[in-house]
Amino acid sequence: MHQLHKHLLATSLALAGSVSLAVYSPVASAETDSKAQSTNTSKHRYSDAHLHIVDFFQEGEPLSKLITAMDKGKIDHAMISGIPLMKKWHEDEPKRPRYYAGDDAGMYWFSATDSYVAEAYRKLPKQDRERLHPFLCGFNPTDKNADKHLRQMLETYPDVWQGIGEVLTRHDDLTALTQDDTPRANNEAMYRVYRVAAEFMLPVLLHSNITSKRERNPLYVGEIEDALAAHPDVNFIWAHAGTSATLHRYQDKLDFLLPALSKLLAAHDNLYIDLSWAVLTPYLLDKNQEAADGWVALINKYPKRFMIGSDGLGSYDKIAANLNEYVPFLDALNKEAAQGVARNNFIALLPKKSVRKILANAHQDTDSL
Repeated sequence: MHQLHKHLLATSLALAGSVSLAVYSPVASAETDSKAQSTNTSKHRYSDAHLHIVDFFQEGEPLSKLITAMDKGKIDHAMISGIPLMKKWHEDEPKRPRYYAGDDAGMYWFSATDSYVAEAYRKLPKQDRERLHPFLCGFNPTDKNADKHLRQMLETYPDVWQGIGEVLTRHDDLTALTQDDTPRANNEAMYRVYRVAAEFMLPVLLHSNITSKRERNPLYVGEIEDALAAHPDVNFIWAHAGTSATLHRYQDKLDFLLPALSKLLAAHDNLYIDLSWAVLTPYLLDKNQEAADGWVALINKYPKRFMIGSDGLGSYDKIAANLNEYVPFLDALNKEAAQGVARNNFIALLPKKSVRKILANAHQDTDSL
């Protein structure tokens, strides 16, 4: 069992009603950023906008190792979250799976992942907490009680949470293995989640595949369109631009993706795009590592609407290398867009007011009635 899991297992399920946490500071100071001793020769500094501190078995390395990796990789900030699903080691399987796709055993929703994140985060020194931005994800997106879980976690750890996600809705084989209904970005349970996000000004990182493994059209784009239109006061970060590695194994490249994104970005000011995981190739870079002109033009047109992430799963030794793979594409963008995509756009989406302050204001309003 990995160190983080062992350290937190005894305490993470007992949610204290009142705890003393870090002072909220969503953006680290320039002094904090300059202290990072980097071994990365890239001219870019980064924010990792998509990082899981545990894997599909709820195991991961200590956050101190993450900070070390960030220092070496010129990563000033990182979004951190758990994983809302646990992979089952089935009775009939002789070997423990190493990944969710390792065998046909199912997945089940696992809410304790948020407690792991909160407990690990609040044990860090203040200067390290200022660089990390925890997101809530431990809920079943088909359950209309999901908003209740969010509120409980926000009230229990009011100085921790700065976003919601990665919410796993349509996700090809992962969805097929999950022991429940198929999640959608536009179901009533998720609409209740979005209302909590709006109340606390939390961005939502949403995984919602744009199509299925077989359909060569934007089969599911209407689901995210509905969510964007119904909740204009919520900032949505569309994970992997609606793609996945599984989609690419079956379809290679989605020719309709770029036109679909162009249309959505023009119609919805609250849509932001996470370019992690399956987007770099075959979309941003071709086989010769040359930047794709259409994507360069789109991101230069919307320089504040895109961000990158490592999509790490509980280990941190490769996150800097993952981000550095974007350098040929970043170098093809104009300066404003490159700085935004590499670092600034993610930071700009973080809430300007802490959950604690919003809760305090709500209690004051109630008391005055």
